[in-house]
Amino acid sequence: MSAWKAYLAVGIGSGVGSALRYGISLLSQSALGGYFPWGTLIVNVLGSCLIGWLAATLSRYPNGLLAHFQPLLVAGFCGGFTTFSLFSLETLHLVQLGRPGMALVYIVVSLPLWLGAAVVGERMALSR
Repeated sequence: MSAWKAYLAVGIGSGVGSALRYGISLLSQSALGGYFPWGTLIVNVLGSCLIGWLAATLSRYPNGLLAHFQPLLVAGFCGGFTTFSLFSLETLHLVQLGRPGMALVYIVVSLPLWLGAAVVGERMALSR
């Protein structure tokens, strides 16, 4: 894939991933309410699982059909869908709202879930 096509694929994937993240955040906020940033937690768990699965699948089949879509799916979609920068901002906002305990819970719950989801995704790909 030429460089400009790869950049275009990353941009398209990022736009789709970001729009889906935004939709999930709105849906989870209206469904679950409260201060806790459920949307970001959900997308980072799902995205971590997906990127783990993609990485393992791409390493097993480096010349397969999926390899042609790596820029679109990994850097683009997963990069736009997951968001550690938003995680940082939401954690800061929880602290600023006088909820440092909730911020700490968010940190302690998020990181193991995201890492665990990446392992699950990898194992799903390797078990096929």
